[in-house]
Amino acid sequence: MNIEQFVAQSIGEWRSMRSGHSLAFQQFEDVLSEISITAINQTAGSIADLIEKSRFSSDSKIQSPFKMEWSAESDWEPDDPSEVSSGSCIIVPIPNDNHSGHLLRSMGYAESVPAESEYRFLEDGTFILTTQYDQSIAEERIWFLSDNLRCRSSVLKTSAGSGILQTSFASEVKRISA
Repeated sequence: MNIEQFVAQSIGEWRSMRSGHSLAFQQFEDVLSEISITAINQTAGSIADLIEKSRFSSDSKIQSPFKMEWSAESDWEPDDPSEVSSGSCIIVPIPNDNHSGHLLRSMGYAESVPAESEYRFLEDGTFILTTQYDQSIAEERIWFLSDNLRCRSSVLKTSAGSGILQTSFASEVKRISA
């Protein structure tokens, strides 16, 4: 698996069921999400802006940029359990080689700030994404069980990497057009 294959297989509309465990709050959470992943043009202005704000240059070889949008319902919304959270981000892969590279994200997973992540693929095709934030380190793993079914797990650690704050597991099913 390489980043181009991974993004191509990820393009589409997904229904996600995620269970999370916040060790810090000793709380379990179930989240149902709709996720949309679409390819975007490499010359889009939003990509140039993201690269300009990063440590990479406009000469960097980007590959298969995409936009991810989501809408989620959680059973752990303290103020309003029916509240729906939503958002979007631009993701720009910058490969080092066929099996590793960097991802620029306009919005991080663990902290709501732009993020630079490192990715790599295991021999079985599992995608591993590691992001160092100011307050935490996030490690996400995504693997495909079939063309239309993927799993995703994450571990959120303290910034020193010495403690686990949160874990989650999601199964995601791609919507098939009739």
